[in-house]
Amino acid sequence: MTKNVAVIRGDGIGPEITEQAIKVLDRIAEIYGHSFKYINVDMGGCSIDKWGVPLTEEMLDKCINSDSVLLGAVGGPKWNDVPSHLRPEKGLLKLRAGMGVYSNNRPAKIWNQLSDSSPLKKEIVDKGIDFIIVRELIGGIYFGEHKTENCDGIEKATDVLTYTSKEIERIGRIGFETAQKRNKKLCSVEKSNVLDSSRLWKKTMESLAKEYIDVELTHMLVDNCAMQIVKNPSQFDVIVTENMFGDILSDEASMITGSIGMIPSSSLGATSCGLYEPIHGSAPDIAGKDIANPIGIILSAAMMLRYSFDMNDEADCIEKAVSAFLDKGYRTADIMPPNGEFILVGCKECGKIITENLVKE
Repeated sequence: MTKNVAVIRGDGIGPEITEQAIKVLDRIAEIYGHSFKYINVDMGGCSIDKWGVPLTEEMLDKCINSDSVLLGAVGGPKWNDVPSHLRPEKGLLKLRAGMGVYSNNRPAKIWNQLSDSSPLKKEIVDKGIDFIIVRELIGGIYFGEHKTENCDGIEKATDVLTYTSKEIERIGRIGFETAQKRNKKLCSVEKSNVLDSSRLWKKTMESLAKEYIDVELTHMLVDNCAMQIVKNPSQFDVIVTENMFGDILSDEASMITGSIGMIPSSSLGATSCGLYEPIHGSAPDIAGKDIANPIGIILSAAMMLRYSFDMNDEADCIEKAVSAFLDKGYRTADIMPPNGEFILVGCKECGKIITENLVKE
C-alpha cells in the first residue's frame, strides 16, 4: 500500500524530531510491505523566511491533496516582531481551516515506566491517568475577529469568541462517539456562568445527550476542570471542550503525565486526511543540540497509521517499540530522573533505538 504523506518539518526542533519519525515510518514500510511517499511542505517561520508568508496556497494544496499530514513544530522568537497576520502560528491556523480538521484529540496517558516523572503525588498517579481531551479546533476566539485600535489616545484590543450550535454539535458528536469506544463517560467543559457561547455549548451538549443514552454526560466549569486535572485526574475518561479551553487544558494534562515531549495528537475532520503532530512547541532553545525528545511525533505517526490509514497492527508495533525503549531504561533529557539507573540518549539515538525495536508480530 502506497500513501502520500505531506511532511512539515517546521522550525526549532521540528526538523530533527521529524527525521526520527520518518525513520520509524520507513522501517514500518519495510517490514509490513508498504510505501510512504513524503511530500515536503514549508510552513511557519521557515516559510516566512523563504516565501514571505507562513503558509502559501501552493503548500496548503499539497497538504489537502495528500493522504495525511505529519507536522514537527513551528514558531520561535526570531519571528516575534513580524506583523500578527504573518506570525508562524497563523500558518497552522490556516492549515487547520483549509483541511477542515475541526477535532483535535489529545490523549493524556501516563506510561507505567514514567510514573515517577509525574509532578503529582504518588497516591494520585497510582489511581491511573488515562483520558482524552477532544478539542474543537477551527472555531472560537482563535478564529474570531481580532483588532487593536486607538480610542481617544488609549489603545483598545478586541478578540471575538463565537460559536454556532452546528459547530458545537459537530465536535460534541466526536466527544460522545469517542466516549462510546472507551468507558462511556463524557465531561463537557465550558464557562456557562459567564459566557453566552458557553451557555449555548452546554445547551447543545444536553440536547445531543438524548441521542447517546449509553454515555454519561457531566458538565464542569473550565476553572474547576483545571483544578480537578491535578487533584483527581482518574475521574476523567473523555473531555470535550472549545478551542482555547482545550488548548490550555491539554497542555496542563500533558505535564501531569511526566513530559510534554511524550504526547501525540491527531486533528481530524470529515475526511480521512488528518493532521498529526506532537503537542509541544518548537523549543528553539534546544534546537540543533540533539537533546529533543522525538517520542511525541513518533507516537503521532502511529496515530496517523491507525486513524487515517487503518494500519492498526503497524500502529501497535510503534507503540510497543516505544514501550520497549522505556523498559530498557533509555531516557531523553526531559524524562531523565535525577537519580536512578537510566541511560541518557539524544534525539537521534532515541529514534535509532525505537526503530531497532520495531518487530512484526
